[in-house]
Amino acid sequence: MEDQNFDLIGQIHTDLALEAREMVMNRAQGQEPPGVGTVTEKQGDTLITRVHIQTEEAGRAMNKIPGFYVTLEAPGLRTTDRDLHEEIAFLTAREIEGFIGRIGVKEEDTCLVIGLGNWDATPDALGPKVVSHILVTRHLKGLTPPEKKGGLRPVCALAPGVLGSTGMETGEIVMGVAQRIQPRFIVVVDALASRATGRMGGVIQIADTGIHPGSGLGNKRIGITPQTMGVPVIAIGVPTVVEATTIVHDALEELFKNHPGMLNLRAIDEKDLIRKVLSPYMGSLIVTPKEIDVMIDGLARVVSGALNIALHPAVSPEEVFRYLS
Repeated sequence: MEDQNFDLIGQIHTDLALEAREMVMNRAQGQEPPGVGTVTEKQGDTLITRVHIQTEEAGRAMNKIPGFYVTLEAPGLRTTDRDLHEEIAFLTAREIEGFIGRIGVKEEDTCLVIGLGNWDATPDALGPKVVSHILVTRHLKGLTPPEKKGGLRPVCALAPGVLGSTGMETGEIVMGVAQRIQPRFIVVVDALASRATGRMGGVIQIADTGIHPGSGLGNKRIGITPQTMGVPVIAIGVPTVVEATTIVHDALEELFKNHPGMLNLRAIDEKDLIRKVLSPYMGSLIVTPKEIDVMIDGLARVVSGALNIALHPAVSPEEVFRYLS
């Protein structure tokens, strides 16, 4: 692929560390970026990729904050098969437990779950829907008999809405709540943006670097990060949208690959062509699947199920999904 294509790809936003790594490796002829460690594992149909961005230089190269990123690529997420969803939730819970273990928290330490997004915009409703299914227990702490407290973590949850509805930065709201209730760690759930149409709704990313609300649409907001919140932050996201520039770019690449006779068209300025095709929407046209409403419901059940399993060791997976039914 020519340099102009790399320039274009660099302008296409992705929230997935896995994709950022792939783009850097494409530029480096398949070489792993310096300062990045990657481990992959296959569990059934789910491919788990653990990416550790170890240095500031590697973070700048990938346009990601240094830290741990785990990606679960599961085609079953895009189905309506509840048995498959539960299997993926178990795998996701195991990865979340790994992040909680690295923090070093105790069972009695409070967790604050934040669901970012907008109830009224279906592709952005993942966070609020997940929060509606979280098993909240902080208010029961004083009412639970001592023999029943083991394995039931104090959990509280909040869907703070969006700036356009509240007039307040989401980060400001979360910061105020965190200062009041003093959680030991925060879990934040949000919809993400991908640069591959095939990954929409089929990938779960977990990271210990926090999240910036609205970043999937290119908006700059106060981050919900360990630095801003003063406590560890685990970010969980699923890509539900893709930029239109990605679709046009991938279509052109597929055209050139399958029709060698059209290679002479490589002389065109691909970046300029895509800008003209998408004008006046260039930079703002976001695409989501037509079945996004069904997809969001299934994803919310998987993510909330995984969180309930990971946060409450005493609650069995069977009880969790009975609660979600």
